[in-house]
Amino acid sequence: MTGVYSLLPENGTGLLGVPHGTEYLAAGGYAPLADDLLDRIDAARLRGRGGAGFPAAVKLRAVRDATGPRVVVANGEEGEPGSVKDRWLLRHRPHTVLDGLRLAAALTDAERGYVYVSDPAAEQAVRRALGEHGPGLPVDVVRTEHTYVAGEESAVVRRIDGGPALPTAKPPRPFESGVGGAPTLVANVETLARIALLHSRPDAADAYLVTLAGGGGGTALVEAPAGTHLKVLADLCGHGRSEAVLLGGMFGGLYGEGWRDLTLDHDGLRDAGAALGCGALHFLGPEDCPVAVAVEAASYLGAQSARQCGVCVSGTGAMAKALAAAARGEGDADTLPQLRRWSSRLPGRGACALLDAAARVVATLLDRFPDVLDAHRSPGCAACARPAPDDGRRFTVPLP
Repeated sequence: MTGVYSLLPENGTGLLGVPHGTEYLAAGGYAPLADDLLDRIDAARLRGRGGAGFPAAVKLRAVRDATGPRVVVANGEEGEPGSVKDRWLLRHRPHTVLDGLRLAAALTDAERGYVYVSDPAAEQAVRRALGEHGPGLPVDVVRTEHTYVAGEESAVVRRIDGGPALPTAKPPRPFESGVGGAPTLVANVETLARIALLHSRPDAADAYLVTLAGGGGGTALVEAPAGTHLKVLADLCGHGRSEAVLLGGMFGGLYGEGWRDLTLDHDGLRDAGAALGCGALHFLGPEDCPVAVAVEAASYLGAQSARQCGVCVSGTGAMAKALAAAARGEGDADTLPQLRRWSSRLPGRGACALLDAAARVVATLLDRFPDVLDAHRSPGCAACARPAPDDGRRFTVPLP
């Protein structure tokens, strides 16, 4: 199956069931701020949906409690090639995102808002929605080029301020000093849309938008309740025979045996040594080699490095090169130990999470597929014999 689906008991309790266009206003959109909205967000344990999964209420309070003029940003730049949810929301539910931006501004006492996008169709939809109904504060739409790092929050701030969409060193973080030096909330568009949903429907389901893709099955955008088993999602799109999954775009790493029992839940996935990230799941069928997938992921991340941090440039490049050698059966006795050292020591050393993602792909391959790696000690894997493209084409998902 390919398309857009809701697995919620009632479609109206999720984002996919929200009225769109001018019908959003007729259904009660842009209603006055509810006094208890921040408490609702806290009680719902809403986490950011851009990748890191940081508690939304904590982030809102940090900006609210800062001094000086404040800014809110709807971050719609999806760096992960395997994710489509943010572009879909901006194209098809722009009023929900803008309403969430309005509410976030009210909760933080922000004076200005921005919508940050790279997708031309999303930009057009947002501008059209702004013409239909203003969110109650000045909102600018800022276009950027699509890259893996362009959606990192400090890169967002840098681009809005007129610079390149490249990450900066921390501290300060945007909530301390962001756009124009003002305390800034940079929030993923799904996070903002869910704030709008909680505002209009306090009983809204705890759910996630996930992008499903991979060899041997369909591609789909699915809204699923928290706690849904990955097996259910795989079966929906014909990936039930898959033997592994690449989680969270590339940030969550590879998972083999036992993947069917994993659930859509930040804490549960973390306890299982995985991560949900942006909610993109790439399934590996029986014909897919996890080593080849890891090589392609590492090559893509190496090519997407902002090339600002020496440790990232050298680290991603070295891991991709060593992994490719191991895949071709050309590694020596030190290749796998080197990869293990790099994957454990490099995370946290770059200005953004790109290096962390590359290290997690390598570490999870080493930890969860030792027998497959052992079988690559001599050449013979057809999937690994081909040069790995560095453009992420295996992971790129068309918008349904």
